[in-house]
Amino acid sequence: MGNLSRLLLACCLTGLLTTGNAQAHDTTDETQQGIASYYSDSLQGAPTASGEPFDQQALTAAHPSLPLGTKVLVTRPDTGQEVEVLINDRGPFVQGRIIDLSKRAARKLGMLNRGVAPVMITQVN
Repeated sequence: MGNLSRLLLACCLTGLLTTGNAQAHDTTDETQQGIASYYSDSLQGAPTASGEPFDQQALTAAHPSLPLGTKVLVTRPDTGQEVEVLINDRGPFVQGRIIDLSKRAARKLGMLNRGVAPVMITQVN
């Protein structure tokens, strides 16, 4: 098993909900951990669950259950990179993934080459 596989497995085994303490962003105490991916370029302009067209250059994301309009801080625990995004769509629709990011958000997290990355998601107040 490669290092990335071990890291992804460790992320999944730690559970989906843990306690976070990211004070600099005025966050809540619940943090979800799992795997992030990002939207295909082919979805540019397609309607999102919020009704607005999808924009790869916006800092937005899809989440299966957080209310539309929720802001979340997405952090890569392996690199410390983070980005704040607005939930405006539903997804991801691939088992094991917890958030689909716009391409701009994925770029800020340094995950464009691999397409997926382990992340922690914390709701921002």
